[in-house]
Amino acid sequence: MQAGNDRTLFLSTLPAGLRERAWASAIVGVSAVLFAIAVPYAGVPLTPVPAFVASYQSALAINDLITAVLLFSQFTVLRSWAMLLLASGYLFTALAAIVHGLTFPGLFSPTGLLGAGPETTLQLYIVWHSGFPLLVIAYALTKGTNGGIKIRWRTTQAIVGSVVAVCAVVTALAWFATFQHDWIPSLLNANHGAAIRMRVVSTVCGLSFAALLTLWFRRPHLVIDIWLMVVMCAWLFDIALSTILDVARFDLGFYVGRLYGLCAASFVLGMLLVDNVALQAKTAQLFGKLRRQALSEKEYYTERERLFSAVVESSNDAIIAKALDGTITAWNKAAETLFGYSAGEAVGRHISLIVPEDRRAELNHILARIGRGETIAHYETLRIDSRGRLIDVSLSISPVRSASGEIVGASKIARDITESKRTQHELSREIEERQRIFETSQDLILVTDTMGTLMQVSPSATAILGYRPEDMIGRGAAEFIHPDDLDAARAEMRSARLVQQKRSFEARYRHKDCHLVTLNWLGTWSEPAQRHFFIGRDLTEKREAEAQARQAQKMEAIGQLTGGVAHDFNNILTVITGTIGILSEAVADRSELASVATLIDEAAERGAQLTRHLLAFARKQPLAPRDIDVNALILEAAKLLRPTLGEHIEISPNLADDAWPALVDPSQLTTAILNLALNARDAMPDGGKLLLETQNVALDDGYASVNSDVAVGHYVMIAVSDTGFGISAANLDKVFDPFFTTKQVGKGTGLGLSMVFGFVKQTGGHVKIYSEEGHGTTVRLYLPRSAGAGHGAVEAIQPAQMQGGDETVLIVEDDPLVRKYVVAQVASLGYTTLEAANAAEALAIIATDTPIDLLFTDVIMPGAMNGRQLVDAALKHRPSLKTLFTSGYTENAIVHHGRLDAGVLLLAKPYRKLELAQMLRTALAG
Repeated sequence: MQAGNDRTLFLSTLPAGLRERAWASAIVGVSAVLFAIAVPYAGVPLTPVPAFVASYQSALAINDLITAVLLFSQFTVLRSWAMLLLASGYLFTALAAIVHGLTFPGLFSPTGLLGAGPETTLQLYIVWHSGFPLLVIAYALTKGTNGGIKIRWRTTQAIVGSVVAVCAVVTALAWFATFQHDWIPSLLNANHGAAIRMRVVSTVCGLSFAALLTLWFRRPHLVIDIWLMVVMCAWLFDIALSTILDVARFDLGFYVGRLYGLCAASFVLGMLLVDNVALQAKTAQLFGKLRRQALSEKEYYTERERLFSAVVESSNDAIIAKALDGTITAWNKAAETLFGYSAGEAVGRHISLIVPEDRRAELNHILARIGRGETIAHYETLRIDSRGRLIDVSLSISPVRSASGEIVGASKIARDITESKRTQHELSREIEERQRIFETSQDLILVTDTMGTLMQVSPSATAILGYRPEDMIGRGAAEFIHPDDLDAARAEMRSARLVQQKRSFEARYRHKDCHLVTLNWLGTWSEPAQRHFFIGRDLTEKREAEAQARQAQKMEAIGQLTGGVAHDFNNILTVITGTIGILSEAVADRSELASVATLIDEAAERGAQLTRHLLAFARKQPLAPRDIDVNALILEAAKLLRPTLGEHIEISPNLADDAWPALVDPSQLTTAILNLALNARDAMPDGGKLLLETQNVALDDGYASVNSDVAVGHYVMIAVSDTGFGISAANLDKVFDPFFTTKQVGKGTGLGLSMVFGFVKQTGGHVKIYSEEGHGTTVRLYLPRSAGAGHGAVEAIQPAQMQGGDETVLIVEDDPLVRKYVVAQVASLGYTTLEAANAAEALAIIATDTPIDLLFTDVIMPGAMNGRQLVDAALKHRPSLKTLFTSGYTENAIVHHGRLDAGVLLLAKPYRKLELAQMLRTALAG
């Protein structure tokens, strides 16, 4: 209890109230009235009573000593300089009163003890009444509301020092006044003593008045300050009556002044005694209160201990107490349940009872830490129960201290976290799995708050939208949605939130490079999380696949249509082109008929080209690929192009010296280059430059990811570039469509680029076109590199020669008109001919002994067998039989993957007599 800080305990710290001020004022007033009444009679002589002086001096000394003791006792609590000075002042007055009484004449001897006399007594009285006001002034200057300035050393030393100092000063002054009084001017001398005495007494009165003023102006006033002011007023009355107004000793002023002095000594003593009684009453009350509180606290702690014991026993956590050596001292019911040992079995045994062997070092470490006063919280480890089962536990261990503060043991709370750890492990694994799904998902996963602000974005956003997740998080989802789809997307979000159901919808998003991405969304709302969850699937690949499927269906439809048309039309053209030659020879001498025959021949040739182009686009033409030196082929093609393109177009080959051989049908490649060159010529009506390039290239995964129809690998690139007027961006995606052309009517069929596209795709290559209006066009053909090491030779174009033979040829043709024409043409070449309308008739002829050198059959025929099946059956009867196929449309009978089967010779319809003669000799030659 900090008594020194309690301002209500002592007069020296208690602020003065109205009651104290009123009592003090009343006492001063009564004293002043009595003083005024006594003044006129101060010099009236009265009967000398020496016993009065002895009684007065004794009472005064006792009062002041008691007051000093009480003030010193308060000083021991407050430790203030002001209280020490005030106590020293009262000790000074007590000792001065004693010395003054001893030296008073007639009291103990006629002249007073110590060789004193009347002069010495008066001098000691002046010293006595001067010292006390000085110490009161010092008190007033150093006091404060809480006692003022504090001393820095022990209170006992301060009190002893004060007592010694006061005794030394009083002794010195008494010695000087008694034994050295000759050095002091006489105050009782008849000549000049009165004047000196008045000056000295006036000084003493001034000191008392100065003390009174100092107390008055040193605010705030404390209770002791008020009563000290009363004392100083009485002190002034005492000096005035005893020294100034009296005539001689034992007059009225002498007696009344002494009474004022005694009253002055009693005022502060009375207040201190009242204060002491009040303190004793408070102490008694406090003691009673403390005793009652102690009893109450004892009951409280008894009840608390009972409740604590009940809590410990009813706790679901195991609570164990142990000594510092590890001996178990307490073991609650939860510990019995957790570890399987009863309290009787566990208490008194070492805690290692429940510690696995490999954790014993950990136990020693924990006990050492507890011994150092550390507290261990939420320490996860393993313990073992009575059945040997390992248990995951969380330990909280605290040191247990004795009343003296010494650590005597430890209390431990053990919680079984086996199930929670398993749950946490499963939760962590589930979170990890979901995080991995979130991070590796190819679909776009978005999480937004109620305002549509993106809170989480899956890494797939970079691949789908071009934005990094951190670029999107914190922004509104509406920033990325196409404005036309924004209202619909918001409506779907509101519906998902209101009906608490999954919603499926599509919305277009802006890619970072500004193109649009269509996403199919599956969205839902989580009320507990207050979040929207969306999974968006990029429909770009799906749409491309659908487009490719539609293109494939279109190509298949065109192929079917082309096949049907080609089969019948080529039969017709075969008769026309074959017979027109005979007609031309017959009318060679008649110019007007010869020109007609030429027109018919050109029209038939155009019809044949048309069917070939259609078959090429539909990838139905039979190819005979082989290793080709592309550089040599382009140079040969350039020779043919120079007279065709004209002098106003410059042809510039730029061929790679190390160009790889390509696996391609040379005739079809030559036709493709010619088509591209003719298109380039049409784009440069005023002349220009045609650039033919070759280059080795490797198309990697990056290129293939952008061009889905490309297989990764090595290719030989052939580029045909012109400096013509180019192709507009709107038409660039249509140039490979059949019958699409920007030329005037009659200037083109729209099948040239379609034929090139179909041929390259059928070969297993890739086509890319680049064009810019006003600057020209470049078409790049990527042809598969040949696996062969050598370069295939390109045959030089030689003049054709007609040659016949005398072998026997079996002709199988279902069309009577074509069969009749073919039989006539073969017979005209000198061959012996046999004919059949279908496979059954042919096999019947083959089954006879009729000699046959060559089987010349159509591929597509009605009936149970086609041309290929006929050849297979015929070779079983005649293994050495030579064969030659003809067809306007093969329909996969002798062509697979766009290529003729190995060892197969094919004469494509329509054909002329010269082509027929050459292929017959080739087939017969084996």
